[in-house]
Amino acid sequence: MPRSVNSVASRARRKKVMKQAKGYFGRRKNVWTVAKNAVEKALVYAYRDRRAKKRNFRSLWITRINAGARQHGMSYSQFMGKVKANNIELNRKVLADLAMNHPEAFAAIVNKVK
Repeated sequence: MPRSVNSVASRARRKKVMKQAKGYFGRRKNVWTVAKNAVEKALVYAYRDRRAKKRNFRSLWITRINAGARQHGMSYSQFMGKVKANNIELNRKVLADLAMNHPEAFAAIVNKVK
């Protein structure tokens, strides 16, 4: 008896990967082996960078808070230490937004913790 090959499932699997590779440049979009490698690599980057994004945003918030605090003669570490000591429960995301978009509100927080 000849070997049965599920070509329907194989084709569907390849179609799924080729659809994911749509928009890639050159052979990455239309050659199966190249597209498969490109999609696998892209998925690895996506997984890694979902975690890296959180680190990048925290770093951005810290930079913005530092810039805002230095305008009022404080360093970031001094400012955050005093914020914690005064039991002000605003996270870095909110503090960074205040420093960027509402400087008068940020100034009020700085004056409260000084």
